[in-house]
Amino acid sequence: MPEPCSGVKRYILIGLGLLALGLAGLGILLPILPTTPFLLLAAYFFLRSSCRLHAWLVNHKVFGPYIWAYQEHRAISAATRRNALILLWLSLVLSGFFVQKPWLWAVLAVIGIGVSLHLLSLRKFSPEEQRAYLARKAAEHSD
Repeated sequence: MPEPCSGVKRYILIGLGLLALGLAGLGILLPILPTTPFLLLAAYFFLRSSCRLHAWLVNHKVFGPYIWAYQEHRAISAATRRNALILLWLSLVLSGFFVQKPWLWAVLAVIGIGVSLHLLSLRKFSPEEQRAYLARKAAEHSD
């Protein structure tokens, strides 16, 4: 685990982490905004800036399982993968439709293919694994 930085850089990373966390929260409410990538980004920024915020995030009842599954197992749930792929391609197609620039279509297609390949390369995190993780976390907190 990297040592958190200090000074101005620390506050910038905390600010970026809070922004990413806010976008992840919006992603829960807005179907067009993905949640998991912003959570992972927030965890990345907090890991490098604040042990306390990182610990809070990875132990969070709602957000923690997503981050744990990705960091420990490079895995996501099948539902998260499906939703991310659907929303990714829907937003890319809509963006391409509204912009009407062929060079941008190519850029969007490359981005979409890259993100899709990454998502498809991740292992599926089963509901049983998620339940086991949550049970372990509950047992840790009851001690």
